[in-house]
Amino acid sequence: MVWTPPGARTLREYRRSWLVKDVVAGVVLSTLLVPQGMAYAELAGLPPITGLYTSVLCLLAYAVFGPSRILVLGPDSSLGPMIAATVLPLVAADGDPERAVALASVLALMVGAITILAGVARLGFVADLISKPTMIGYMNGLALTILIGQLPKLFGFSTDADGLVAEVGAFADGLGDGKTVPAAVAVGLGCIALILLLQRLLPKVPAVLVMVVLAVAASVVLDLDEHGVRTVGRLPEGLPPFTLPHIGWGDLGALSVGALGIALVSLADTISNASAFAARTGQEVRGNDEMIAIGTANAAAGLFQGFPVSTSGSRTAVAERAGSKSQLTGVVGAVLILLMLVLLPGLFRDLPQPALAAVVITASLSLADLPGTRRLWRQRKAECCLSVAAFLGVALLGVLPGIAVAVGLSILNVFRRAWWPYSTELGRVPGLEGYHDVRSHPTAAHLPGCTILRFDGPLFFANAKSFRDEVLRVARTTPAPRWILLAAEPITDVDTTAADILQELDAALQERGVRLVLAELKDPVRRKIERYGLTRTFDPSRFHPTVEAAVTAYRALSGARWSDPAQ
Repeated sequence: MVWTPPGARTLREYRRSWLVKDVVAGVVLSTLLVPQGMAYAELAGLPPITGLYTSVLCLLAYAVFGPSRILVLGPDSSLGPMIAATVLPLVAADGDPERAVALASVLALMVGAITILAGVARLGFVADLISKPTMIGYMNGLALTILIGQLPKLFGFSTDADGLVAEVGAFADGLGDGKTVPAAVAVGLGCIALILLLQRLLPKVPAVLVMVVLAVAASVVLDLDEHGVRTVGRLPEGLPPFTLPHIGWGDLGALSVGALGIALVSLADTISNASAFAARTGQEVRGNDEMIAIGTANAAAGLFQGFPVSTSGSRTAVAERAGSKSQLTGVVGAVLILLMLVLLPGLFRDLPQPALAAVVITASLSLADLPGTRRLWRQRKAECCLSVAAFLGVALLGVLPGIAVAVGLSILNVFRRAWWPYSTELGRVPGLEGYHDVRSHPTAAHLPGCTILRFDGPLFFANAKSFRDEVLRVARTTPAPRWILLAAEPITDVDTTAADILQELDAALQERGVRLVLAELKDPVRRKIERYGLTRTFDPSRFHPTVEAAVTAYRALSGARWSDPAQ
């Protein structure tokens, strides 16, 4: 079968009634893409023009390869600090912008290669390596990092500090040394207030566009550059240039570390956004196809002086509210940016730099999820602690180490749950069928001489000893049970280490005169036990299809009767 790009399939299925809606949505979207593209480029430590180049190429590439009809790609506030943390330490001491662009372009190519290979290998599950609590903590830390990093620009000066703590100190020193430009502060705070106010009171109005227009007008009318307010200046004229970036071999190691972290965050962001908008539009999420599309978009950006990209929930929501029906919306937005670069390169030359800082700061506020953190504290304090640890990892160690901390904490949380799974005794509750947790039903009836035990997890090397200790604890109770009946339905696996410990446990119980019996053991798990040779000591009479069958067998053997719950 010949592979067909998703864009070609969309073109074949395109409806004439979508055209006007897509064009209108593309026009609306472009008004957001231009200021955000420039702002996020500067957030990444790159010239503003690279943000526009990146926006154009990733939109066009995703229109061809993207499986979603609604997602919008582009420079993203969550990736900006990661790009800066990877690229800026490798830039020469004089801050050579051309070298920074070359490094960022190679970074985009590496991110593209990683995500394409992962998509081809069907590794979409890697996006699940960061749990939601740790992602909340990571994003909270990222939001604070972005906010602190933009404060000097908002106040009209710059610093060379690296890291949250150092940036706070440098900003405080700048304030103390009188570097603040009052006009810049007024512009920046006014722009932030305007964006937040419009987003709250008039959510359908493009707040960023209104702010940009008013900021440019104020800059021209009030001669803000004469008052020390820096502006964007005239952008380079013409189309994005095709460029094969050149860097040294020694730079590849540091870039590869950053590329892995950026690819992981980009994929997690893309899959979550794709799932959210697919649920609203009735589309199906194809994770591996999304990975290939994201990789292609990054590669395209990297070949035209761009930097790594991701999907944007805010820009996608704008396109959706404007009536977008297909990726033609992104194509229209890209074409309008190209026309601006060719015909009106000086359109934003009077845009104040504090206005760009305002765009970034308001975007960082949308990254933070303080209500989510409070909800975690109410619902599950252990996961809230994981979220706080991820936050501290970003805030104290940096953006790239922070993502490593977030992934590590997510994986450790998985091991923690498997290491100490929930275990309990079961009893019979009047009026309820089956057997139930005695912790939830303290008055549940017990069967004298038979303890029904449930262990909620697979038996493997990490938790086999804790399982053994729990069973031995039950065996040492007074009066000692004759049977320990294991309700084994939740046990989904038994590895060789657990099998050996299970055999040792059975021998220790037999010395005490206690019989270990298993009920509801899954067939695949029982076949593993047989393959391990445990059936030499565990004869067939010790396996029962249900807990009820095992209880019936015990009662027939012992004549025991259920205890009275009232007693």
